[in-house]
Amino acid sequence: MTKQDYTVPALRRGLDILELFGREQYRLSQNEIAEGLGLPVHSVYRFVQTLLAGGYLERSRDGRYALGSRMVAQGFSYFSSRDLVEIAAEPVSDLCARTSLSSHLSIREERDVLYIYRALAQQRVAVNVPVGTRLPCHTTAMGRALLSGVDTQTLKMLYAHQNLDGYAAPSPSTFPQLIDMIAEESDRGWHTSGSDESTAVAVPVRNPVGDVVAAINVAGPDPVMHRPGMFEELATELTASARVIGNQLSN
Repeated sequence: MTKQDYTVPALRRGLDILELFGREQYRLSQNEIAEGLGLPVHSVYRFVQTLLAGGYLERSRDGRYALGSRMVAQGFSYFSSRDLVEIAAEPVSDLCARTSLSSHLSIREERDVLYIYRALAQQRVAVNVPVGTRLPCHTTAMGRALLSGVDTQTLKMLYAHQNLDGYAAPSPSTFPQLIDMIAEESDRGWHTSGSDESTAVAVPVRNPVGDVVAAINVAGPDPVMHRPGMFEELATELTASARVIGNQLSN
């Protein structure tokens, strides 16, 4: 009796693509994906686009592809079985101790920023965003820091037919405003947002090949955060911590 095959070829092909990415191959072009599967480039195009739309792949600014944040969020082993939280916990906690401000680590899931670690400042008035919180990327400093690593074409796909208004200023209310804000903040070197009489400053965390894989912030009450030169000082501290985390992602 012939054994029935219940596998789904299209699903198997998608999994084969994801398995091409690993410790030695952070990013792959579509040609490299096709070569790895032994298929023509046109045969893998729709598979790649499906994985891209689902957040399982992300396209870098150079046009190559990397595993998407959804892979990290679902617990897939991307960083040599070392969890991002395990890697970042000490640097983020040290950042909190140095600045006396609450610090958070986040990743992106499509249009949301997902908080995955926090170090709470030991103050009577401290910003406390619980782990597991989801917020729209375009409204938060960490969210826009995460979006800074996404190319414009992918952002257009991500925000197609999305209504961005309905949020308090200075959150962008249109897609062109979002693009301009990301570019302006990226050029400046840090991202900011405010709510409930508190302000956050954030920077992206990049892996060894330069892809944005996470974001970190510090947040505190407005009277503390808006002291002269405070944003610049915090951006320096954040950038140093982000570099420590990024360097460890290759270990």
